[in-house]
Amino acid sequence: MKRFMLKCFLITGALFIGVLMGMQKASVGMQNMKGYQEDGFNAPLTVKENQNGEIEATVLGKNVSSHNFDEKKEKLQEIKSFNVFSSIGKTISSIISSITEKMINLISSFI
Repeated sequence: MKRFMLKCFLITGALFIGVLMGMQKASVGMQNMKGYQEDGFNAPLTVKENQNGEIEATVLGKNVSSHNFDEKKEKLQEIKSFNVFSSIGKTISSIISSITEKMINLISSFI
């Protein structure tokens, strides 16, 4: 009984320490996500207009331009147009559903 209680306390203590470490890691991650750094506060999103009249945006320290958005939009349209794996998955699921339905009907006919 003493060994069991000792094991329980040790496991509970280890899990408690793990929870505290996870909370600390989440706190640091939230601060990084908000943009707080050692050198001060950095805004997660900044939008500036340069001398040429073009708009420059920075999201979480990465430069983003309208050109990037156009490329991503085209890629999404290509992906949505036809997805081989999606059509294969739909076909397999319909086959499995029909086989299962037929097996249930066969079993129920014997009962």
